[in-house]
Amino acid sequence: MSIASTPPPALRHTAPLAQARDHLRAVPPLRPDAAPAVPAVVTAALPVPTLGGVVDYANFDHAASTPALVSVAQAVESTLRTYSSVHRGNGYASRVTSAWYEQARAEVAEFVGARSHDEVVFTRNSTDSFNLLASTLPRDTTVFVFETEHHAALLPWKHRNTVRLPVPGSARDAETLLRTALKTRHGRHRLVVLAGASNVTGEVWPVRRLAAIAREAGARVVLDAAQLAPHRRVSLAELDVDYIVLSGHKLYAPYGAGVLAGRADWLDAAHPYLAGGGATKSVTERGTVWHTGAARHEAGSPNVVGAVALAAACHTLRANAETVEAHERVLGGRLLDGLRSIEGVQTYSLFGEDHDRVAVATFTIDGLDSSLVSTVLSAEHGIGVRDGKFCAHLCVDALLDVLPDDLDDDVTDPYAAAPATAVRASIGLATTAAHVERLLAAVAELAANGPQAEYVQTPQGWVTSDDPREALPARPW
Repeated sequence: MSIASTPPPALRHTAPLAQARDHLRAVPPLRPDAAPAVPAVVTAALPVPTLGGVVDYANFDHAASTPALVSVAQAVESTLRTYSSVHRGNGYASRVTSAWYEQARAEVAEFVGARSHDEVVFTRNSTDSFNLLASTLPRDTTVFVFETEHHAALLPWKHRNTVRLPVPGSARDAETLLRTALKTRHGRHRLVVLAGASNVTGEVWPVRRLAAIAREAGARVVLDAAQLAPHRRVSLAELDVDYIVLSGHKLYAPYGAGVLAGRADWLDAAHPYLAGGGATKSVTERGTVWHTGAARHEAGSPNVVGAVALAAACHTLRANAETVEAHERVLGGRLLDGLRSIEGVQTYSLFGEDHDRVAVATFTIDGLDSSLVSTVLSAEHGIGVRDGKFCAHLCVDALLDVLPDDLDDDVTDPYAAAPATAVRASIGLATTAAHVERLLAAVAELAANGPQAEYVQTPQGWVTSDDPREALPARPW
């Protein structure tokens, strides 16, 4: 990107943290007990080294991956004691494992508000779920998807049959764009891809209204609930959508388990996603007969531990839904109000600053590279955020006004005037009121004074020129 740069601020500062706090305008801080008690995660009170000593980890990276719940870890431990082959044995361990696997499917079905005719297929993650659905679409299905979508929802569809809708300027604009597109592109089969909550800004999309527009036009709807389900209730039936997709690793379960839930007809009519054992009803010299139902697309030995972990997370979140929402409403409100009060900090929104959102805030600091910001927050304050474009490049480029021609150049100036990437702070069950205050004070300090230590940029990212911290822990095996 060819842009004018501002002079770099001094890289070492000694301004006390109290001065940084003064940089926050009058926004009352949260008391440590301001948020209600929530389900425990295994990383609670995780000690991490900083340049100034060891602190407890402040996790603001839930939108990328959540830590496992304690209840999930306990379920996994129980599963590891008995797990065996699924649907292929009559031994006691096999019977237990098979029963738990199908009970996990029923638990997830309850969590996503599945109807009696819906299927719940276990996958690896949301990306896998969308690619599975893409493989089942009838020939010449037209897919409508907003350019704001995460790459998992944006990219799996055949290019010639995909209509990309531009980034809307408001929720009402999104409705108009979808209605117009559906009137323009006709066809026997059409599928609308919607986000439950933005992967970038956390803003909640008007799913019910958009689904109704799709339904009026005879189109089906798939909902990307990966960013919404950890924070709010979701329901196939109540939202009147045909399919729902989510990932376990964003839902307080370990990696490797996801879900595609919804209507069975396209799933049963398509060739199996994977060809192999478990998907087959019979194999003879004359050919193969495939199962219908979830088994059709779950060939091979399934990820039983992942399915049980995901079900345990769904059970815990469903039982504590009101507490989780209250926790995030309190902390998320304070985070956004605090960031907006800091001079030199820009926050971003698709639908307007007052639009409903889950507890996510995306921001930049004037004159500072976002990767440097995230490095400083970690090294100096023990805070974990994410920087970059969050696997939603088109959305971030639109929010930051990055032009296509700008993307041809390699931006190496950490103090560039116009940001090409942003920082995302996402709250979850591992975040506390004290963490929010620490993040706001750290961002205020950065905006006012820059980093306290000296940093250099390497091919692997930003590093401190003199880092007293010990190396990463030894591998756990």
